[in-house]
Amino acid sequence: MKNLKNALLLKQLYLRKQLGYRYTSASIHKEDEPDLSLPDTLDKLKTQALRCHLCELSKTRTNVVFGEGNAQANIMFVGEGPGATEDSMGRPFVGRSGELLTKMIENVLQIKREETYIANIVKCRPPGNRTPYPAEAHTCQPFLLKQIALIKPKIIITLGGTAYHYLTGDDTGITKVRGTLIKQETYTLIPTYHPSFLLRNPSAKKEVFEDLKKVRSLMDTFTH
Repeated sequence: MKNLKNALLLKQLYLRKQLGYRYTSASIHKEDEPDLSLPDTLDKLKTQALRCHLCELSKTRTNVVFGEGNAQANIMFVGEGPGATEDSMGRPFVGRSGELLTKMIENVLQIKREETYIANIVKCRPPGNRTPYPAEAHTCQPFLLKQIALIKPKIIITLGGTAYHYLTGDDTGITKVRGTLIKQETYTLIPTYHPSFLLRNPSAKKEVFEDLKKVRSLMDTFTH
C-alpha cells in the first residue's frame, strides 16, 4: 500500500503541475492533506480512468484501455500499453499479440483467458506504439496499483521489460530476469517476454514456455 500512496501523491503533483503550480517557495506551508483515495470497486475505478486527462496520451487516444478479466483472478498479466487494435476496441491484447497471449494461457497454463485479469502500465496508447515516457507511466500507475489491490492476484506475470521495470523499480534487462520468481508483499511476480517480441523472435517462445511452466507449478499449490 506504500507504493500505491506514493503513486497517488505523484499523480497529484503531475496534476498540479499541469494546472500551473511551481514548487519554488522555501517557506513552510501547512494545509489539509488532499483526498488522494481511488474508488474501491473496479467498475468505479474504470469510470474514473475513462475520464482521465492527466497526461499527454489522453490527447491522442481513441479509447481508454482499462483492463479486463476475472475480478478475483489468481493470475494477472501486465503489459506495457495498448496498441492500435486495442486503442480502437478499448480492450487489452486483442491484436496479434493478444491472440498469442491467449494461446499461451490456454495451452500452457491450461485455463481460459477469462479466468485471468489483463492490464497494462498505461491505459492509453502511446503514439506509434512507442515506450511510455516516465511521466506517463507514473501518472497512470495509481490505476494499476489499485487494480492489483482490488483483484488481489497471487501471481503477476509482467510482459516485457517496461512492465517489469515500473512494477519493481528494477532496471535489469528482461533477458536477465525473465523466469525469475520474485516475492512481493502480496503476490509472486514472474517476468517474461512480451508477445510482440515473440512475434518478431519466434525462437524465444521456448523460453516463455519454460517461464509459464513455473507459473503452472505455482498454480498447482493454490489448491493444496
